[in-house]
Amino acid sequence: MRSCVAAFVVALIVVPGRRAVAQDTTASPSLSLADAVRESLVKTPALRIADLQVREAAARARQTRAALLPNISAGASWVNQSENLKSFGFEFPLPSGTPPLPTEIGPFSVFDARASVSQTIFDLAGFKRTAAANAGTKVSEAARDVTGQSTAQRAAMAYLDAARAAAMVVARTEDVKLASDLAGLAQAQLDAGVSTALDVTRAKTQLAAARGALLVAQNVQQQADIGLARALGLPPSQRFTLTDTLSSALGVSAAPTAVQAAVDTALARRPELKVERERARRAELERAAANAEYLPRLDVAADWGYNGPPSSDIIATRRIAVAVTVPILDGFRRQGRAAEEGAAVEEARVREHDLTQQVEADVEGAALDLQSARQQESVASEQLGLAEEELRQARDRFTGGIAGNIDVINAQMALVHARDAVIAARYGAAAARVHLARATGVAETVH
Repeated sequence: MRSCVAAFVVALIVVPGRRAVAQDTTASPSLSLADAVRESLVKTPALRIADLQVREAAARARQTRAALLPNISAGASWVNQSENLKSFGFEFPLPSGTPPLPTEIGPFSVFDARASVSQTIFDLAGFKRTAAANAGTKVSEAARDVTGQSTAQRAAMAYLDAARAAAMVVARTEDVKLASDLAGLAQAQLDAGVSTALDVTRAKTQLAAARGALLVAQNVQQQADIGLARALGLPPSQRFTLTDTLSSALGVSAAPTAVQAAVDTALARRPELKVERERARRAELERAAANAEYLPRLDVAADWGYNGPPSSDIIATRRIAVAVTVPILDGFRRQGRAAEEGAAVEEARVREHDLTQQVEADVEGAALDLQSARQQESVASEQLGLAEEELRQARDRFTGGIAGNIDVINAQMALVHARDAVIAARYGAAAARVHLARATGVAETVH
């Protein structure tokens, strides 16, 4: 009995790898679970979009900071014009007998070439807005990390789905082989006159059902292969040779095994918490910027250049200006913005508090799932051994002519369910390990 159990476990772990070796490795490159997670963090569109959003936030921060940096410009102009003095409303009383002044002046030319510079000396509101924009970049970076964690989890689960599908194909292939052997045994018993045609019909029915189940399993495997390719951001036609199969160690990560240690790691590593903290910080800075608008602003400006008619009369001219702006009333818009950002601060703090509790719940739930899955693995292995023994005893009774093959059929079905239970338990344990890694914020370490 134990040898039968060991044979199935070995087939579950090794046969998919042997099947993969027989494939064209040029068309189907090897892929481990760690490779899948690593590739998902490089090639998937979701991560590329998140990186672009970080770049957008950084560009917005630079635009905000530009208001505090020197503004330098240079230009030159040449103007040739004439003017109608009456269009300005000028009236000059003249002594009687004096000829009237000309209505038109010009044409005349003016040349001007000038360099200008302006600089904000003190603008506390601008400084706060720049800091808030930088905090916005931090929000985008943390959001990118959230996307990375989700992407790694999705890739890992897609790999587990493909590994489970491959294991199901192996199990269904074993079922077909067993059903074929039992059908041959029933026919031999009928030929020997110790069995009935009904036994043969039953055995052939089970063989047909096993073949149908194998076709279904093969289709599920192909669908899982498509899902794995898409989880890695690749065309759905891409196929891989899986180097990792369902085992008791698949899906391990850097996540601590102790619940409290896992919770502490999650509170320190989960990027969702960092997003809310940075959002609160940005809102606080925006509120401070709105309040700082009550303070005066100091600017300086200067220009220097050549001005005059295009002749020897062109001279160098300059201007230096210092401006102080004192805000008095803007229709209470500043108060409104400060109140809005204050509410945003409280909103972010409420979300952070709720998310902290959710993180703890995620970790504890994943730990419970992992503990349950490990227990299910043990039970499934025991169930498989008993099913193997039941089939052996039923087969011996049928071969000895003591009973018909109805007991063999029942034992055969029990073995099918036991094999499925082993696969489901191993998949459940691996999935629980992946979920625990995601819950603690270390999904990128799954292997």
